[in-house]
Amino acid sequence: MAHIIVVGNEKGGAGKSTVSMHVATALSRMGHKVSALDLDLRQRTFGRYVENRKAFLASAGLNLPSPDAHDLPEIDAAALKPGENIYDHRLSAAVATLESDSDFILIDCPGSHTRLSQVAHSLADTLITPLNDSFVDFDLLARIDASGEKILGPSVYSEMVWNARQLRAQAGLSPIDWIVVRNRMGAQRMVNKEKMERAIKMLSKRVGFRIAPGFSERVIFRELFPRGLTLLDLKEIGVKQLNISNVAARQELRELLKTLELPGVDVTI
Repeated sequence: MAHIIVVGNEKGGAGKSTVSMHVATALSRMGHKVSALDLDLRQRTFGRYVENRKAFLASAGLNLPSPDAHDLPEIDAAALKPGENIYDHRLSAAVATLESDSDFILIDCPGSHTRLSQVAHSLADTLITPLNDSFVDFDLLARIDASGEKILGPSVYSEMVWNARQLRAQAGLSPIDWIVVRNRMGAQRMVNKEKMERAIKMLSKRVGFRIAPGFSERVIFRELFPRGLTLLDLKEIGVKQLNISNVAARQELRELLKTLELPGVDVTI
């Protein structure tokens, strides 16, 4: 059975699609068969990223390991029983089709609260939540006092994850391994950064997630998207010498993959 990785939070701009594409491509390059689902049916950033990759590789005559993108199947609404949700069936049908023929299914959720996102979280074996390193994004996980030192209680997204965990427990499934990824962290020691670090460590123990290092803010990510490329593809497209920033970004990806501790994955990229 495939291991299901869900990348989600309820806020846009945190780097979900970048994390999704780099994790999916890294696993593909390690020899794993990766199926990709983009549940943001409107923007489809992750889906377009994979499509861009397919088009660029075809035009360049390159054959690089890649995740396989899939659309949610259409469901006949007339076949639903009273009270059944069509989105539940579309996602369940997609996963049922892919799980026997994939090592990993990576699901990228929209940056908003949707029924599809709720269902996807309950399917997650591993949940990755990218988070910009700021209290604006932290508010998605927990409410905090004015000093930034005291957690007042869990917020909307943490409550959704808790509900997903309850559903999995009731179904007799293994617990969700939840990893919060700190993106766009500043390189310098600053008061806000140190407060964020203390707050997120406190919350991780209270709510139950692990903390992983993410990606710093780098121009390279915006440059790679139109061609569907990742940091791991640079040498294959003719970049003979990686600059310091690119080397550092590859190391960030390596550390993220190590922290995820995915089954059967040997991090040697």
